[in-house]
Amino acid sequence: MAAGNSTQSDTTGDPPATVLAEAAAAFGLLASPARLHIVWALAQAESDVSHLAERVGGALPAVSQHLAKLKLAGLVRSRREGRRVVYLVDDPDVVAVVRLLIERLTQRTVPVNEPGRNRGLGA
Repeated sequence: MAAGNSTQSDTTGDPPATVLAEAAAAFGLLASPARLHIVWALAQAESDVSHLAERVGGALPAVSQHLAKLKLAGLVRSRREGRRVVYLVDDPDVVAVVRLLIERLTQRTVPVNEPGRNRGLGA
């Protein structure tokens, strides 16, 4: 690669403070199990608030508040379809991170009665 030509991001240096703050804010929002479940559901398919509330087992007002916070942070967006408001994840990278984390943690979860599996951390 020629000097000064930067096609890849520099991963050897520390990210700017603004990037760290933005990432921390996004992770902070996703630290809520309810909001993480909402983002997970929206990563599978867009949905309106009533279907989301049913899917995640939350009260409609609570799910609406979670969606408002996620929308304000730019993690989800909405669009109108007639009288219905449909929500979707606004950032494919957020979908990728959430899916990766959930799938990895799901793989680590081993049922207690599953024979032949070592539940230790080093396994």
